[in-house]
Amino acid sequence: MFELHEKDDRVSFAVRVQPRASRTALAGLHGDAIKIRIAAPPVDGKANDECRRFIAKLIGVATASVEIIAGESSRDKVIRVRHTTVARVREALQV
Repeated sequence: MFELHEKDDRVSFAVRVQPRASRTALAGLHGDAIKIRIAAPPVDGKANDECRRFIAKLIGVATASVEIIAGESSRDKVIRVRHTTVARVREALQV
């Protein structure tokens, strides 16, 4: 079951990243996480940057509002988005 955690105006959730995909897109659920295919390679933080940009665009917030709070060098990450609500994230991620 995918979980979103809200505190103040921040929402956090788990993602599973698949780098070097043919295109960046949502790919459904992977256990308790949202799976995201990322076109960028996992080199020099490029996949992390693309992940943050993609999530920011989906939710409609600035890229600076999206941060990786766990799993910087892992496929399994925890993302925190500032200036949003659970309802807005759930609608954007279609979960």
